[in-house]
Amino acid sequence: MRPPVLLETTSFSSSSSSPSDRRLNVLAGHLVHNDQMDSQNISPSPTASSGSVFAHLVRAPEDPILGVTVAFNKDPSPVKLNLGVGAYRTEEGKPLVLNVVRKAQHQIVNDPSRNKEYLPIVGLADFNKLSAKLIFGADSPAIQENRITTVQCLSGTGSLRVGGEFLAKHYHQRIIYLPKPTWGNHTKVFTLAGLSVKTYRYYAPATRGLDFQGLLEDLGSAPSGSIVLLHACAHNPTGVDPTPEQWEQIRQLIRSKALLPFFDSAYQGFASGNLDADAHSVRSFVADGGELLAAQSYAKNMGLYGERVGALSIVSKSADVASLVESQLKLVIRPMYSNPPLHGASIVATILKDRDLYNEWTIELKGMADRIISMRQQLFDALRSRGTPGDWSHIIKSIGMFTFTGLNPEQVSFMTKEYHIYLTSDGRISMAGLSSKTVPHLADAIHAAVTRAS
Repeated sequence: MRPPVLLETTSFSSSSSSPSDRRLNVLAGHLVHNDQMDSQNISPSPTASSGSVFAHLVRAPEDPILGVTVAFNKDPSPVKLNLGVGAYRTEEGKPLVLNVVRKAQHQIVNDPSRNKEYLPIVGLADFNKLSAKLIFGADSPAIQENRITTVQCLSGTGSLRVGGEFLAKHYHQRIIYLPKPTWGNHTKVFTLAGLSVKTYRYYAPATRGLDFQGLLEDLGSAPSGSIVLLHACAHNPTGVDPTPEQWEQIRQLIRSKALLPFFDSAYQGFASGNLDADAHSVRSFVADGGELLAAQSYAKNMGLYGERVGALSIVSKSADVASLVESQLKLVIRPMYSNPPLHGASIVATILKDRDLYNEWTIELKGMADRIISMRQQLFDALRSRGTPGDWSHIIKSIGMFTFTGLNPEQVSFMTKEYHIYLTSDGRISMAGLSSKTVPHLADAIHAAVTRAS
């Protein structure tokens, strides 16, 4: 038995103590007595001697993308290079906080009228309105006709998940077609949302370009009403996008088959440096009057990775239907995370609604896109100057943050072991992680992998 707990109290004589003091003494004595009784009555947990109820668990594998960073962080080499995770780096290899983001944040934290109250379930109203204008265009007929429902979500991933669960509950077809290959998290997100995942051909390894014929054949044979996930621009992981003419053929096929397009727009403005050009595919589908879903992320184009800022928009046939859609989206969001965070959305809204900040953002955004394009050219030139076997023109033909190098898992492993360069096993590299100083090191590693580890 545990020794009795002694509670130090102040002693008051009955003649000098007030009624309130006497009540405190009585309460203190009562608490001591209860503590002693409780300590005697607590029985050991039935699992205390038999081990944890979770002991049967097996260790889950590292995420194939985030696991690259885990391995990178453990490597003590001074020349190590992480090209696995999709996050922009400066020429000095450092994370970048945009100047315009710092300005917006300064305005927000120094505004005494702001508070930290909960947002509505659908998020910050200004953020939603401005996000719709950004991706669909300020002059979009769907916006003017109030046919768009936009809700703030937890970056692109959360937007996809909310959209997936909404479709699983309210759409008549539960099959979603994903391009092969696609972002590694897509399959998990939509499967857990309750959809059945299938794939359509997208990338042709032989040409390291788009398998356009295979894409048309697979979508052409998809059941009517199927959902089709489309990368709005800067396809992840290949960096291969359809041409405007190919997008038009894809649009016609999808509409003729009554398929439902679901766009994942993670790189608007980050791919070409032009916000409107990178939204062309989405806007062409809105212009025909049909319905669609679009997930947006501000992780890349505003560098707000850790703020988890995104939006889901659903374009409907009418304003009345859009209102019904919003009411049901609330029922998806409320039990999932109740309502979204305030700070990141406030930063985005502050930038998008201020002309000067918006213009400054577009300049910084183009600077990031141009640096990535420059890295593509420098890597291509470095491989050509070394006489590296193979055609490496796909590096400068592809667009956005990522490039499929065409390297196999054995060559990737060789580069990691011999050159301390970290990338995913499928040969995808993040161009945004390169700099003029590290391009020669990467080119040496690729050359050695192709000539010695093939």
